[in-house]
Amino acid sequence: MDRNPSPPCSDAEEEEGDAVGNTVYSKHWLFSVLTRLIEVIAPAEPDPGASPEGARTELDEEMENDICKVWDMSMDEDVALFLQEFNAPDIFMGVFAKSKCPRLTEICVGILGNMACFQDICMSISKDENLGQVLLQRLCDSDSPTLLETSRLLLTCLSQPEVANVWVERIRENPSVYDCVCFIMSSSTNVELLVKVGEVVDKLFDLDEELMLNWIKSGTCRSVGPSVDDSPEELPDFKIVPCILEAAKQVRSDNPEGLDVYMHILQLLTTVDEGIQAIVQAPDGGKETWSLLYELVSQELCQPDDPPIIVQEQKTVLASILSVLSAMFASQTEQEYTRMRKNMPLIGSLIRILQYMEGCGKRAVDNSKESEQEETGRTDVNEEDFHLKILKDICCELLSNMLQELTKENTLEGLHQGHLNEQTCSCAFQNLLPLYSASVESFLEVLREADQTLADNLEKRFPSLKVHTQEYPVSAGNGPDMS
Repeated sequence: MDRNPSPPCSDAEEEEGDAVGNTVYSKHWLFSVLTRLIEVIAPAEPDPGASPEGARTELDEEMENDICKVWDMSMDEDVALFLQEFNAPDIFMGVFAKSKCPRLTEICVGILGNMACFQDICMSISKDENLGQVLLQRLCDSDSPTLLETSRLLLTCLSQPEVANVWVERIRENPSVYDCVCFIMSSSTNVELLVKVGEVVDKLFDLDEELMLNWIKSGTCRSVGPSVDDSPEELPDFKIVPCILEAAKQVRSDNPEGLDVYMHILQLLTTVDEGIQAIVQAPDGGKETWSLLYELVSQELCQPDDPPIIVQEQKTVLASILSVLSAMFASQTEQEYTRMRKNMPLIGSLIRILQYMEGCGKRAVDNSKESEQEETGRTDVNEEDFHLKILKDICCELLSNMLQELTKENTLEGLHQGHLNEQTCSCAFQNLLPLYSASVESFLEVLREADQTLADNLEKRFPSLKVHTQEYPVSAGNGPDMS
């Protein structure tokens, strides 16, 4: 049987006034399905020999087929409004309270998620405190499809500016949400669920810094979490960073969009000091975070065999990753994993990103000229330029900091491995000057010790550097030191 069978056509042509709004769906049919749904969770004449009320764990095929049709139909605004008028949310509340059937719970949450796509209904659902609390409790469910639909519903509500703050406040006041979300991120292997939960966390952190700070500081006490039999279960003390990393590892190969989401969550953490400290003061000193991001940049994203246009596709995830690496490098230069002898491939990757962006930049300029008279086209190009500029700024900041830390030995290794040569150094200088002239001059002095000829060639290509690097040092009060 299909998961969401096609909605039924109504007999509106035969029964005048039976159609729902401007649709061809039948009011009578919808009434009958919702009535049967009520009977499923609260039978009028329970069989004395039957299982306890609501204990049914499976739906019969006909009921599942019909309620799935309602799920499909609820994407129509007229149907959603009709369900709202029929108090469907209250019926679903009864399902959540009494049903032991995961499939039925999933479908009912899914219908609410479709209904919440319409602003007025979303406001009504969001302002119902009891319903709001019950929906948050669904995050502690053990059923992955139900968790997926619950996350989708929450993301829909958080994306509505009129009610987003209602949900942020509600979540802030429910510590169990943190534990349930961390439990999902750290233990689930369902990529679709992990992506949707990540989108919820990303949206929450983007909307409310206070909530993000609370979650960064959480994990100091044990909490009650989900279990199959609804009995309390103690969860480990979750820390937000390891949970994010575990989820990112799960989605990295199968879902590029999901990886983008989790990298952006990490980037949001670095916008506050507490977030940076949560990363670099982990028991491993941030090594796991650095290793994952290092692998992504050096081995998976924007690789030598990729076409330069790939940077356009990967610009947002690259910007997030490099932003986190830059924050870590600036705060933890004494850590072993930031030592330059281990990070020459990263420098090579940063320069390659800049090289690819130069190609994209030239292409964007050409497109801009061609679409000079087309407002929409010009807007798209400008937006692309904006995101590439952000990536370039972040890339240059990290590269300049890393170049300043290079020793002669590191530089020789970079030359030997092919990460540093006249072409790559010229690209780096072209992008770093004049803003990071101090870093470039510092690196050029080290390069001169490693490869005098290359340093001289670069000085010829960038005359402004020659003036500075050939100045004699000045001794205080004694004029030029000629020794």
